[in-house]
Amino acid sequence: MITGDIINFLETVAPPALQEDYDNAGLIFGNPDSVCMKLLVCLDITDEVIEEAKINGANLIISHHPVVFRGIKKFNEKQISSRLLIKAIRENIQVYAIHTNLDNAWGGVSFRMADKLKLINRSVLEPKTGMLKKLFCFVPVQSVEKVRNALFVAGAGEIGAYSECSFSSEGKGTFKAGKGTEPFVGEQGIRHTEPEFKLELIYPAYREAFIIRALLASHPYEEVAYDIVELTNPFYRAGSGLVGDLPAELSTEAFLRELKQQFDATVVRHTRLVTERIKRVALCGGAGSFLISKAIASRADIFITADLKYHDYFEADGKIILADIGHYESEQFTSDLLVDLLKEKFPNFAVLKTGVLTNPVKYFL
Repeated sequence: MITGDIINFLETVAPPALQEDYDNAGLIFGNPDSVCMKLLVCLDITDEVIEEAKINGANLIISHHPVVFRGIKKFNEKQISSRLLIKAIRENIQVYAIHTNLDNAWGGVSFRMADKLKLINRSVLEPKTGMLKKLFCFVPVQSVEKVRNALFVAGAGEIGAYSECSFSSEGKGTFKAGKGTEPFVGEQGIRHTEPEFKLELIYPAYREAFIIRALLASHPYEEVAYDIVELTNPFYRAGSGLVGDLPAELSTEAFLRELKQQFDATVVRHTRLVTERIKRVALCGGAGSFLISKAIASRADIFITADLKYHDYFEADGKIILADIGHYESEQFTSDLLVDLLKEKFPNFAVLKTGVLTNPVKYFL
């Protein structure tokens, strides 16, 4: 496999545009044009994971957490992140991270958590904003369906769970072809009036290059007239966290036991149990304290996440149960998610999952 082909696939699942500003996802070390013999998937990169990749002949590690999260000012072996990267470079093992872009992607980290709890009626807890645009283009009547279909294939026209959404209105366009042109209809130097349709389609901004390319390739005119408008609508197919319902209501204690078992959590830290029954569940893999108010607004009975601080627990304010299952515990199934996606896409390629337990937190019981 070519490394870039693997990366391109992953970035259709979790586009880089979805990562948070503070993040460092992407190809941290490597060459997208190089040949990948095998790849190893993990949550965290450690010395043991690099050794595991070396032993198994994997020259690409795909991790959820970036080995280099903040900028490195001194590239030496005293700091753990630079030491690990130096080791990977010495072994010629490429390093790729797919972090908050996978957190924010539809079907991403929180969705795999929801799978473990069998949640239904799922929606993003905090949808992304500033991610949508609308395309207006003007097409002669006989080419409308060709252009519309090309734009759908390129990724335009999705609204929530609906696809191939568009609006068209009929009108008349005018133009006068100048010298040196080869107009599809009309003649040089004479104003022409053509029956046209105005097509309107919404699309995620990160698909813009593909969409404009599809528009120009499918449209019959030499000069294609189109407008692009930025939207403030929430993008309900991407964002932080998830909320959904249990198939059947459970007692709070029964749910907490199930939660502990499904995530193999040594302990579940939680606030006062303010409800006796659990039906609606909000969750977020990793550190999700910033979503507490959203979880309350979603009318969830419980919010499951990790890395809650002492004062975060007060934010429950008797309106919701907060449950901290641990950072590793909440994200441990991300490796399974990536392995499943990669094996489905590349069924004849060697995709390995780490056997190293990378959870740095231990408990004395």
